[in-house]
Amino acid sequence: MAESRLETVDMFINMGPQHPSTHGVFRMVLTIDGEQIVDMKPHIGYLHRGVEKLAEGLRYREVTVLLDRTDYLAALNNELPYVMALEKLLDVKVPERAEYIRVLVCELNRIASHLMFYGAFGADAGATTPFMYAFRDREEIQHFFEAVTGGRLMHNYFRVGGVRYDLPEDWRERLTKLIPHLRKGIVDCERLLSDNEIFLNRTIGVGQISAADAIDYGLTGPNLRACGVRLDLRRDQPYSVYPKLEFDVPTRSRGDCYDRYLLRVEEMRQSLRIVEQCLEQMPDGPSLGEVPRVIRPKEGEVYVGTENPRGEYGIYLVSRGGDYPYRVKVRAPSFCNLMALNEMMRGCYIADCVLILGSIDIVLGEVDR
Repeated sequence: MAESRLETVDMFINMGPQHPSTHGVFRMVLTIDGEQIVDMKPHIGYLHRGVEKLAEGLRYREVTVLLDRTDYLAALNNELPYVMALEKLLDVKVPERAEYIRVLVCELNRIASHLMFYGAFGADAGATTPFMYAFRDREEIQHFFEAVTGGRLMHNYFRVGGVRYDLPEDWRERLTKLIPHLRKGIVDCERLLSDNEIFLNRTIGVGQISAADAIDYGLTGPNLRACGVRLDLRRDQPYSVYPKLEFDVPTRSRGDCYDRYLLRVEEMRQSLRIVEQCLEQMPDGPSLGEVPRVIRPKEGEVYVGTENPRGEYGIYLVSRGGDYPYRVKVRAPSFCNLMALNEMMRGCYIADCVLILGSIDIVLGEVDR
């Protein structure tokens, strides 16, 4: 009887923006009843740099540098939709070799990004070894990128009509060594975490979301496919040379943290398949098409979306006929994926919220822009 007369109130807990598990300067205000999350409010904007507005003051060729710095774990994937949008406005044809180079480096970038997710997600679950495994293999990809683009993280490599410069002379030899190394690395990663009893207990059934809710919230990429929705722009809205390449679009069914993890591991394997085919099919020829000396597209607007490691990364580009873009709007997948975070967290425990946030795989530079 005494317990029934006790007054209870919900507590509010700040998580972030300096908390290490928030993967950047991101703040969550948790409403908790005991250890259980009743509500969660996300607070973003701590990293806002005005990328879209800055783009209006740069010439078309210069905007690529800004896009590298949005999703900085997938810089090459960010550059692709922008140059594709400009190529549509300018009616520029891209040489086949350049298309293969673009796909090759984008898929390697996808693997590197998913490896970062693997390491960080393992750390969120309380394990430090996954980071060592992930960075061992990421480093090999970074070495290859350094030889191709001259950069390790910010590449500024794609150009209207192709790529900045051709692959280095020894690229085949480098890639032939890299592919088996990465394949073994993916197996090692799976053996370390995928059947680990503690990891399974921490992730299975945690942060679930249904396919219908995921669609309503605008989820794309691995977070949507983990709910069973087989949507991949490389297949459903084919671009570049993807129609010539064979790969599967993996899906899962539960839509929980474990499925989001497993899906990305499988996506690394599929990206490796694509890289192998690019190695085999790479044609000779120029790596840059015929492009006007001054980029000055006609008046018009265009939207191009591509499959970034985190979902649909889209560029809405508006031209008024001058040397500068009138508008560059970024459709950022992490920003949209965050909309479902409250739905995933309600009813879970405080200890789970770190894993749920980690399973979405956000990059704050792209969320805030």
